[in-house]
Amino acid sequence: MLTQPKPTKKRTPTYEILEFFPYQGEWSEAEYLELAANTNRVVELSEGHLEVHDMPTDFHQLIVVRLISILYPFVLARKLGHVRVSPLPVRLWPGKFREPDLIFMSNQHASRIGEQFWECPDLVVEVLSEGSRNLDRVQKKAEYARAGIPEYWIVDPQTRTVEVYRLENEQYALHHTLTPGDRLTSHQFPGLELSIEELFAREED
Repeated sequence: MLTQPKPTKKRTPTYEILEFFPYQGEWSEAEYLELAANTNRVVELSEGHLEVHDMPTDFHQLIVVRLISILYPFVLARKLGHVRVSPLPVRLWPGKFREPDLIFMSNQHASRIGEQFWECPDLVVEVLSEGSRNLDRVQKKAEYARAGIPEYWIVDPQTRTVEVYRLENEQYALHHTLTPGDRLTSHQFPGLELSIEELFAREED
């Protein structure tokens, strides 16, 4: 005897829960920080508007892991400062929070480190995703410069390049575009040499 399959219920979002959240354009810093502390998504705040970004890919996260695995022990051993990875909000100015993939704060500026967020680190690193290329290359680049962050690295898995920008006259100037075969150095990390080829290598390579 054949049994009839049970009818499937139509799935609909729980719209009622939206009543607990502010409207776009009305998010406060406190509301944003509470949400950011209770989600595993990358969320950013821009003048009262909440921005929720796509989850990173496996290769994106592999690159972040390689960066932190090289920078963290290097910085720790030499007592240069502090290194963290996203998700951790960075307050650029009142009402503007971003979550770079990796951030470095020198000991000289350690007073800018807070438990819920950091303010104006010495280095920010963004690993580009398919949906974030324009945001990271244009908007965030302008914002990080306006905030006075001295150095910005753009890591592009698609072109296998690392662009190193340094702040000059309140704007970023491109100092290096590094490709496989090059080694990344920085005046903030004396003695560090990071192989671009190894950074972008697939695990099966």
